[in-house]
Amino acid sequence: MKIRKVIKSFKRKTSPPDWHNLRSVHPISRTFGLDRGTPIDRYYIENFLRKESAHIQGVVLEIAESTYSKTFGHNVNQYEVLHTKPGNNVTIVGDLTDLTTLPAGKVDCFICTQTFNFIYDIQAAVKGAYHLLKPGGIFLVTLAGLSQISRYDMDRWGDYWRFTSLSAKKLFADQFGESQVEVKAHGNVLAAIAFLEGISVEELTREELDFVDEDYQMILTVKAQKMAS
Repeated sequence: MKIRKVIKSFKRKTSPPDWHNLRSVHPISRTFGLDRGTPIDRYYIENFLRKESAHIQGVVLEIAESTYSKTFGHNVNQYEVLHTKPGNNVTIVGDLTDLTTLPAGKVDCFICTQTFNFIYDIQAAVKGAYHLLKPGGIFLVTLAGLSQISRYDMDRWGDYWRFTSLSAKKLFADQFGESQVEVKAHGNVLAAIAFLEGISVEELTREELDFVDEDYQMILTVKAQKMAS
């Protein structure tokens, strides 16, 4: 891990972005800046989960792994991992778009980052998430707005959607109820350009990253709560 950080730091220092001349048809990095440091979308995703960490408790579900559940969770008594195929850490084998494969009312908190962009039937997936939650349960979601295609996902199961604050609000309010859904946009023109170029978090200032311009929505965060019975 330490060697990787040194390599990324070296790459940033030896090939810094020329902010005055980004006139190229090729990005600085095609791996979202992962080879240079921390991808910019992760800054917004992790800040969101840190802010909502009080809700990450009880039975917590994540897709494919439980990294964020363990990093940001408090008083977690059970970690659940959802995947369409069995695996070492998978506790629920199921498909978000197929209710018959999902247990009902099982989790207190469901963390779902950067997943809905790759699900074609997103309305069915929202219903699946609602189905998994206990009454009063919290769904913490992040969605890509201004972003390049994820080639890895496109070539395997598809990269279908990009969202705005309005489409995110309507999508989740249809299932959870408008008063139960909170959507926030993150990013600005500089953050979006940097992300598209593959420039990392370490190459921007916190002030630049934290400035919000509603016309340049890079990441959407959603907190939706299932009505208590």
